[in-house]
Amino acid sequence: MVVPANRLDQIQEYYFSSKLREVRQLLSDGNPIINLGIGSPDLAPAPTVIQALLDALSDPKAHQYQSYQGIPELRQGIADFYKRYFEVNLQWESEVLPLMGSKEGIMHIAMAFLNPGDAVLIPNPGYPTYTSVTHLVGATPLYYELKEENQWQPDFEALEAMDLSKTKLMWISYPHMPTGTSTTVGVLEQLIGFAKKHNILLVNDNPYSFILNQEPLSILKINGANEVAMELNSLSKTYNLAGWRVGMLCGKKEFIEEVLKVKSNMDSGMFFGIQKGAVAALALNSDWFEAQNMIYQERKELVHKLASKLGLTFDPKSVGLFVWAKLPPHYPSAEAFIDTLLYQKHLFIAPGTIFGSQGEGYVRFSLCVEAAQIQEAINRI
Repeated sequence: MVVPANRLDQIQEYYFSSKLREVRQLLSDGNPIINLGIGSPDLAPAPTVIQALLDALSDPKAHQYQSYQGIPELRQGIADFYKRYFEVNLQWESEVLPLMGSKEGIMHIAMAFLNPGDAVLIPNPGYPTYTSVTHLVGATPLYYELKEENQWQPDFEALEAMDLSKTKLMWISYPHMPTGTSTTVGVLEQLIGFAKKHNILLVNDNPYSFILNQEPLSILKINGANEVAMELNSLSKTYNLAGWRVGMLCGKKEFIEEVLKVKSNMDSGMFFGIQKGAVAALALNSDWFEAQNMIYQERKELVHKLASKLGLTFDPKSVGLFVWAKLPPHYPSAEAFIDTLLYQKHLFIAPGTIFGSQGEGYVRFSLCVEAAQIQEAINRI
């Protein structure tokens, strides 16, 4: 009998991978499911982005292996993007690493910096991949709780009270996923100071800065960040390129070089046409964001109506691609609530518990659904 690796003992299939099978089965059985659970943009990329991809197909280099570091135009485009929107100066030759989606970057960073037995500070609630990747490399999750009464910001007194002797890495994500909470320069400064004090690599996962957010912020803008911090970003949500798998990792040369050691042994470069399309996306001006956000704002207002109809409460100032809502006290659990909606009203939303124990009592709505469908969901309620 072939036994799977021990590293899989604490790993389960990703929640959405298994739950969506159930949703697809309901659809195939003829149920009119409205999927408000997944953050997969339904809007199209800009026409110039599609054209750049098409034009690239006839380039003599298009179908060859590509550089592990990405073509120079893409790295330069990322550096220009960071300068234009975040006021961060990056050396495109050495401080930018394109990725096949930022999700792969989470694994690359873990493999580059973590040894078995190292501890990793993970937000609770937070993106589930931080935990699964930590287990896959044999490190130990060390959860720090984020709470609504603290505006989902780190509690530095609680962090200092933890045993940090083996901690090597800390994940943060602002604007925060799943709650949609922004942070401040002051909090980021505290995080940089905390990381320096404890010799921790601080990684900000930052894919939602431009969705319904007027003040995009990069941790790399903070004084001293270059010494201890890196940032992941993505074109998936910002430019409606989720299926293209284009992300980026930015930080000082020495950190990037370590991650590249892993990445260059894991893939053989991103498809040339996708890189050229990404270059075109990064060159779009702020009109692109304004047009997208007009659509998302309409959807967000409708989701607020839906949440109110369901007796939920929420923060109207949240940003990003989701609405995080709190259940009334009498509901038994988030998962029971979403299953009731799924089977009685044919609406699928995400339970907060998939993001950690601090997500109990909360649910998450996606804005990646046409306004007419959200209105239909309201009508069903």
